[in-house]
Amino acid sequence: MTVSNIESRDRLYASLPYLLPMSAVVYFGASLLQQFLPLEYLFFPFIWLYGNVLMLPVVPLLGLNGEFLILVGLYVLVIRNTRINHFVRFNAMQAILLEIVIFLMQLILRLSAEIAGYSSAMSLIFATLFNTVFLGIVGVCVYAIAQNIAGKYSEIPTISEAALMQCE
Repeated sequence: MTVSNIESRDRLYASLPYLLPMSAVVYFGASLLQQFLPLEYLFFPFIWLYGNVLMLPVVPLLGLNGEFLILVGLYVLVIRNTRINHFVRFNAMQAILLEIVIFLMQLILRLSAEIAGYSSAMSLIFATLFNTVFLGIVGVCVYAIAQNIAGKYSEIPTISEAALMQCE
């Protein structure tokens, strides 16, 4: 869906929240990034953001880090603020939902690795799964940012529907 009245400033603001999932998914792409050095250079800003901002312990006793604080801040200050353009709020909610997907995938793959044990066959399967999650999230974020630049709402199955419900 194209909306012609979206200002370029709002297109930029709508794209910024996707820095979070792009940075958080670096965890999954570590082996892929090490194998392809140009890709690692391309993702260096996201690697820096992940290590120096998102993983910064904010409340160490509760295990809260910078990522959690940013997500809560986005939800409270952007998504619940009806004075902010719907286009920006929708994209911020999609970015938060992608963060939740990344968290759930981390949890599932860590538990699966513990249950399955560490054999060479299993490590190949987990490396493939990690690379798939990495490439999938990066692809979705690039698609959403490209749609934002074009002034269109990105349509990501299930994620977009949930984001619309939260922003209404």
